[in-house]
Amino acid sequence: MKPKATGSYQIATSSQTATRKVLKMPVISFANPKGGAGKSTSALILATQLAESGGTVEVIDADPEQWIRQWAALGPEPKGLSVTSCTSSEQIVEAIAEAAQRAQFVIVDLEGTASLLVAQAVGMSDLVLIPLQASTMDAKGAAKTLKLIRNQSVMLRRPIRHSVVFTRTNAAILTRSMKNVRHQLSEAQVGVLETAIVERAAFRDLFDFGGGLSDLDPDLVSNLDKAKENARQFAGEVVRSLRKMEELA
Repeated sequence: MKPKATGSYQIATSSQTATRKVLKMPVISFANPKGGAGKSTSALILATQLAESGGTVEVIDADPEQWIRQWAALGPEPKGLSVTSCTSSEQIVEAIAEAAQRAQFVIVDLEGTASLLVAQAVGMSDLVLIPLQASTMDAKGAAKTLKLIRNQSVMLRRPIRHSVVFTRTNAAILTRSMKNVRHQLSEAQVGVLETAIVERAAFRDLFDFGGGLSDLDPDLVSNLDKAKENARQFAGEVVRSLRKMEELA
């Protein structure tokens, strides 16, 4: 899977103004106001996979908890991946625009609340991914994000592509909760990625030891190969979605 630029997009670069810039590289934001939905984990998995596949990636950690910034401090970061921090609603637009001039992919890990910063970042995004666990509480958090995306789309007069990604799923069992939430999303005509992020020790270990999945010791981490395959499938589906968006643009 070789990453490539996905075209140019006209995107607003200040809070609800007519000022616009061309961002040459895709901006992918992860958003869900419900804490514990797997937002930072999903963002980190995508970022490390894209970098390990040869892409240049800049992650903007806009979550006040700074989980990805803390991960980066552990080192080593995969080649081609850099992490910056921005938790200011006054600076997030400029931070994203500048990052899009440096890297093939810009990934924004947003704070777990509905805020001006989140709204601005969503408005700058080519794709918004909404991680959630298969629970009614997470689904309600996702509903808030979907409403924010719709509002931003109306104000910017352009569609903002978005999809739900299920996280921390059981690899062997399709639970009743999962079936229920999938049905609700289908009824609401909300897109869902086919690849769910499975609950794996390897994904947790990234935040404890740093680096990417390829840096973990298979003798110390259970099912590491399965975690790597899950991560590759997730990143591959995201890249295919971006390419499809380019073709439709």
